[in-house]
Amino acid sequence: MKLNDIEDFKNQYKSEIFFDHSIKKLNWLNIGGISRVFFKPKDLKELKKFLELYSNRAKLFVLGSGSNVLFKDDVYEGTIIKLSNNFSSISKLDNDKIISGSSCSQKRLSMFALENNISGFEFMYCIPGTIGGGIKMNSGCFGTEFKDRLISLQCIDTFGNLKVIPARDINFNYRKTELNENLIFLSATFKGNLAKKEEIKILMQDLYEKKNNSQPSKIKTGGSTFKNPIDQTEKKAWELIKESVATDISFGDAHISKKHLNFFVNKNNATFAEMNSLINYVRKKVKDETGITINLEIKIVE
Repeated sequence: MKLNDIEDFKNQYKSEIFFDHSIKKLNWLNIGGISRVFFKPKDLKELKKFLELYSNRAKLFVLGSGSNVLFKDDVYEGTIIKLSNNFSSISKLDNDKIISGSSCSQKRLSMFALENNISGFEFMYCIPGTIGGGIKMNSGCFGTEFKDRLISLQCIDTFGNLKVIPARDINFNYRKTELNENLIFLSATFKGNLAKKEEIKILMQDLYEKKNNSQPSKIKTGGSTFKNPIDQTEKKAWELIKESVATDISFGDAHISKKHLNFFVNKNNATFAEMNSLINYVRKKVKDETGITINLEIKIVE
């Protein structure tokens, strides 16, 4: 991948562009090698100009909070883009609508909704990702998903063309949104329901306590490793793992969480190979023991 013009772009716009940049500290699993280019655009204008220059010459990956991604330990031969805080603005439209930048955290949007007496976003208080990541995965918990609240999505493609996509034109599935891979999400508009602040707060706290009681926190993990196989069984992924796998199994520093068996943990300095071996081992054991295929929820970045 030629980089001379990207270096010129960096100098011209005083851009936050880094070459051979470490990925390891950018994700929750704390695993990964380097990215050939790492770009943190300061605003939409700079992002648009960069994409027009880049023109799909190599791979491109947009990184949110890094809560559900697993990177390889070698070189990512492309560009990783991480949207700056200028893409995290949030404001109210009408009485029950919210527009949020894609790099805003889901927890922050939930808190904003609370302060504005808007219900329907309590579930986001429990999800440690960004709005962009939530849309990409159709994230959800406790019976509510992004598809239930999204009105429209504002985005830009990898050639620099701006687009607005109504939610009705998006095909949502369980932990998946079928949108073109060449889209970068900029912001989204959501609709909730007006409610009393105290009622919203009680529900948020209740959901948060349920999550904390069942899921590990403050450790190096990527969240739920596998999707629940809802089309094959009523059992959740962690139940299938419990039935099929000796949960004290480990590959180097890659372990299974004792608190939640669908959370895999980097105990110290796990490599991609170790974590990937654990993933493949568990998936095969579940298939062999139950006949059920469990698919990844975390994203492996090639």
